[in-house]
Amino acid sequence: MKRGFSFSVTVVVSAIVFIYFCTVFVFIDRWFGLMTSPGIMNAIAFTGVAFMCVLNYAYAILADPGRVPSSFMPDIEDTEVPIHEIKRKGGDLRFCQKCSCFKPPRAHHCRVCKRCILRMDHHCNWINNCVGHANYKVFFVFVVYAVIACIYSLILLVGSLMNDSQNDKQHSADTFRVAYVISGLLLVPLSVALSVLLGWHIYLILQNKTTIEYHEGVRAMWLAEKGGTVYKHPYDLGAYENLTTVLGPSIFCWICPFSRHIDAVTLRKRPLPSLQQPIIVKDEKKGSCKLTVKPGKAVLNLEIGFDGVLLFFLFCFFPSLTLYPFWSLWFV
Repeated sequence: MKRGFSFSVTVVVSAIVFIYFCTVFVFIDRWFGLMTSPGIMNAIAFTGVAFMCVLNYAYAILADPGRVPSSFMPDIEDTEVPIHEIKRKGGDLRFCQKCSCFKPPRAHHCRVCKRCILRMDHHCNWINNCVGHANYKVFFVFVVYAVIACIYSLILLVGSLMNDSQNDKQHSADTFRVAYVISGLLLVPLSVALSVLLGWHIYLILQNKTTIEYHEGVRAMWLAEKGGTVYKHPYDLGAYENLTTVLGPSIFCWICPFSRHIDAVTLRKRPLPSLQQPIIVKDEKKGSCKLTVKPGKAVLNLEIGFDGVLLFFLFCFFPSLTLYPFWSLWFV
């Protein structure tokens, strides 16, 4: 499946454009006035959030979610290291019949993309792409900015309506009735749905799970209880460690979709005597890092590239504006 525009993506882009123009040129203009200090600051803040939202959305669409290396081959001769990823039915190695290759830990086959995805979470029609190992963080950051943008716009919408009623501008507000109604019908359900989605993925990150692994874990927990044992997710490294492996070691890079940490360490399990820890090698010349996961002698190599420093400063500058949604408090 080719990544890029689809009907679902077109709907999302259209909604973003409509909400942005209504927020800046209707809600902010009618509440503060675009030429006033509060209006300018609110317009800049909302534009910064919208810019980050669009940028993360575009990258989530275009980024490869994580292709299984063609050279991956599990070690079946090393008897000292147990097979750590097996099918739930039988004891065979994880082998994809459709791709005709072995699947690494946490990889699953996507029927839409027609290939196996590393650490696959789910296939999202709204980005016309899978959410997997390589683009999970940028997808999560997109949801964060989308929630901020929706709630911010909804506050401005309500404030604009209240300002019109207090200043007896109800007649002039009728001109923008369609914009208010459509925006309200979009923002209310979007704010609720995206907030629920954000909360769900925060839970998954803290548990170091994917959506697929959550549903598999429910069945595994039931089987464990039936057998009189206690089930624990094998990739749970602790809440803080799980958080840093996905978002980065520094809190300042959590809101940045591109960072120099290697979230590939989320492929590792909890420390067990029978398993080896991943080895991370950083290549300074190429500006990339290579992750080598060695269960026994099986090797999985991943190359992750990085964008320029300019984008990093943009990502750090614009989110700082979102910390003060009501600039008018300093200028009234």
